[in-house]
Amino acid sequence: MAPSQSEFDVPPEKRPRHIAAIMDGNGRWAQQRGLPRAEGHRQGVAAVRRVVEECIHLGIERLTLFCLSSENWKRPRMELEFLLRLLEQYMVEERPDMVAKNIRVSIIGRAEGIPPRVQKEMDRTLAECAGNTGLQLCLAINYGARQEIVDAVREIARAVELGRLKPDDVNEELIATHLYTAGMPDPDLLVRTAGEMRVSNFLLWQISYSELWVTDVCWPDFAAEHLHQAIRDYARRVRRFGGLVQTKGAGTSG
Repeated sequence: MAPSQSEFDVPPEKRPRHIAAIMDGNGRWAQQRGLPRAEGHRQGVAAVRRVVEECIHLGIERLTLFCLSSENWKRPRMELEFLLRLLEQYMVEERPDMVAKNIRVSIIGRAEGIPPRVQKEMDRTLAECAGNTGLQLCLAINYGARQEIVDAVREIARAVELGRLKPDDVNEELIATHLYTAGMPDPDLLVRTAGEMRVSNFLLWQISYSELWVTDVCWPDFAAEHLHQAIRDYARRVRRFGGLVQTKGAGTSG
């Protein structure tokens, strides 16, 4: 049984407010067990449910999940169609629970290429969860960080062309307001499963100062205990944001 929020050994003020996750290893998990890759993706959905519930339990404010990459369109057609059906099913089956648990859902990425039936269920989930005030669950679907930055630059360039902005007006704050994540605080902690040491075109701008935590555990096996360990490791780190930190009796450390 997971510890209660008051029993968990990391105090609330030291927990990340925003956790992002690259959910890797579904296919690998299935292949290691002699199962079709589709079964790994199904079990990956179960892991999403566990992590969402534990984030609610621990009072985490935001959770951003990398669900479907813009590069995933390169996968075999049958696997891609299965992923889209699974996404549609997730939206339908999880929606009542999201509403009941006060989860507010947002989606980042391009709608281009998403089948209308899937987009319809995504839109309905967004609408039914729009008034919720609990965990802010952001799903990155057909998402790629480079394309996000390209889209932001295009919007800014159009504004400059129309005379609404001057080139000197362009700064970090302006760019951030044109990203898909406009208005959303950057992740404090980025979790990656399956042991891969890369960020795979995920939130490149937003994770500039995020703490990274990588585990060899494949996503279908990711459980509350792994989330707890990631949070414990995060709480032990000193976040300098490029500056120096005062250390008692020792001046500063870099």
